[in-house]
Amino acid sequence: MSDYDEILISIRRIMRAVDLQSKRLMKSSGLTAPQLVLMQSLRREGHMSPSALARDVSLSQATVTSILDRLEKAGYSRRDRSETDKRIVYACLTAEGLKKLEEAPELLQSGFLREYRKLEEWERTQLISSLQRVATMMDAEDLDASPILEVGDLQVDKK
Repeated sequence: MSDYDEILISIRRIMRAVDLQSKRLMKSSGLTAPQLVLMQSLRREGHMSPSALARDVSLSQATVTSILDRLEKAGYSRRDRSETDKRIVYACLTAEGLKKLEEAPELLQSGFLREYRKLEEWERTQLISSLQRVATMMDAEDLDASPILEVGDLQVDKK
């Protein structure tokens, strides 16, 4: 087996692990990984324009708009017009969205996070650099960078 076959196998294993985790996220929280990423960004920043949010999470503005539509429909986010410039719209989380986000599991598998946190700083930097280099080598630097681009309807718990 060649070394590039080993690389392909490793990438396929990573893709499969991400896919399985995304399915677990959806099953346990009713949210997809991209939805959680957007919600985390909104929690961190408070409110953001869709274009700023798209840049922050490395997704296209069209994808962000679609995700925001679904989050808003579920009651997890809302859009507010700027007080000073009515052409500007900001997205923010609702109280229900903040609660949902607090209840949601981690985006990455807990085993990965546990092992990643044990790494020395230089090892983390090297790992990130290597993965970024692989993405560049695969001409993937301009692709939407969400773990899985599932933008289906949210499953809202009716309790």
